[in-house]
Amino acid sequence: MIPTDDRGFALGDGLFETVLAREGELVLWPAHLARLARGCAVLGLPAPDAGACREAARAALDQAGLAAARAAVRLNWSAGPGGRGLDRPEPMRPRLTAQAAPAPRPAGPVAVATAAVRRNQGSPAARLKTLSYLDNVLARREARAAGADEAVMLNAAGDLACAAAGNLFWIAGGTLHTPALECGVLDGVMRGALVDRARAAGWRVVETAAPRSALDAAEAVLLTNSLIGVRAVARLDGRDLPPHPAAAELAALVSDLA
Repeated sequence: MIPTDDRGFALGDGLFETVLAREGELVLWPAHLARLARGCAVLGLPAPDAGACREAARAALDQAGLAAARAAVRLNWSAGPGGRGLDRPEPMRPRLTAQAAPAPRPAGPVAVATAAVRRNQGSPAARLKTLSYLDNVLARREARAAGADEAVMLNAAGDLACAAAGNLFWIAGGTLHTPALECGVLDGVMRGALVDRARAAGWRVVETAAPRSALDAAEAVLLTNSLIGVRAVARLDGRDLPPHPAAAELAALVSDLA
């Protein structure tokens, strides 16, 4: 049970990681722990013990009966108990929790809709997986109401940022583009893997600030996260996008990680 004075519960003061588990293997585990540690440094939290994180993840898989399945493991690292108000107590007593749920492999392309909810590119939290994810929740809800599966989110300047639960890529002129982290973009683990492997495979990859219209001129649009790998967008704001052979090529580059 999480007490009501937990700062993660009451204020969203903390971080989380969602890790793909395949038959007990925690995929890209070092990269997830490294991102968690970077986020802790930004928020002024002590980083959790790596061994404790692994033990919590394994226990969550066992408890859910998913040790031999494809599953999503969520690690939550809260600032812990605190009194009323914004100030953290001294010393802090952060709290680690974990849960696991089935994660069937997604099939086929995805439909997306541009959400009115904007990301604040000036906030450090925009680049972190904080326990306060309400903007993403609202963006996904808006996309669902529009008949789409996922949302495309812009930042306050009107530039492309990300999906509600993933990173955004597009192909134009034979170049792979993705919004720069400075646009208020989560430093996605799968995003980083795709950027590295695409460059190693000879792709020109550009991290950029671009308007929403860049997607209208794109040859293909892709989403990434740790659970889906690379997934092609087949419908964008009600407009069908034809399949592009490069989408399968890029997905194949990280298929061992998804």
